[in-house]
Amino acid sequence: MPFTIQDAARRSGLSEPTLRYYEQVGLIGPIDRDPSSGHRRYHEEDLDNLQILSCLRAVGLGIAEMRVYQANRARGRAAAGEQRDLLLRHAERVEAEIVALRVHLEYLNAKAALWDARAQDDDVAEAAANERVQAMYPRLEAMVLK
Repeated sequence: MPFTIQDAARRSGLSEPTLRYYEQVGLIGPIDRDPSSGHRRYHEEDLDNLQILSCLRAVGLGIAEMRVYQANRARGRAAAGEQRDLLLRHAERVEAEIVALRVHLEYLNAKAALWDARAQDDDVAEAAANERVQAMYPRLEAMVLK
């Protein structure tokens, strides 16, 4: 039983414009059309592909990487090593983002503590918080220069 674009969007979590775009750039499809109306008609296999793309998008893969992933999927076991490497390279980028986010979080907490100390009119706590903030600057600058 074919599904409408609305059904496909609802089941995949991707918007209708995203589904059209993914077809346009060759990530999916071509999608069958209803002969009388010309509307897209998605099949179970299409929905399976959309679910995979939705997951890849959720973890931050870009269009080019998704394209490679889909091509490797079509090649099956012959592309297993390439598929693994693609995913591990992205995992390394995610790890780097996590490190950066931890630094950002530490900085934000230090700045909040500084302002909390100021609100409390606590000079000792303010000085300690200010030292924490100052100590963060080299780490933040190093991230900007990467």
